[in-house]
Amino acid sequence: MTTLYTTSATALAGRNGQVSTDDKKLDLALSYPKEMGGSGEATNPEQLFAAGYAACFSNAILHVAREGKVAIKSAPTTATVGIGPNDDGGFALTVSLAVELELEQAAAEELVKVAHQVCPYSNATRGNIDVKLSVNGAAL
Repeated sequence: MTTLYTTSATALAGRNGQVSTDDKKLDLALSYPKEMGGSGEATNPEQLFAAGYAACFSNAILHVAREGKVAIKSAPTTATVGIGPNDDGGFALTVSLAVELELEQAAAEELVKVAHQVCPYSNATRGNIDVKLSVNGAAL
């Protein structure tokens, strides 16, 4: 693989601290969510993951559409990320991606299926996290 872009981020004190990128374009306080016993006053890693996955998956749909000459201008995608204990004493994530496309349903579903093969987040999570997909309210 030829790397097109590289970035790095540093977290200072885990979930109750600060995280920033090397260029300081992202510089955020972190806190545990209230549901996990924290203050919920700052963002958390699951929110950051959800934001990144939603943006990346939306772009993958637009890329696949452009390559297939499908005329769409946007690909609204909501990523819902959950965290909980797994059977091995650690923690695991869940992900659901909900996409809304102004296309005939079969065409919309095909775009999302192909995007799921193209998206780097989908490729990184495949085999590790069960990612549920839906298009225009219909589960794939």
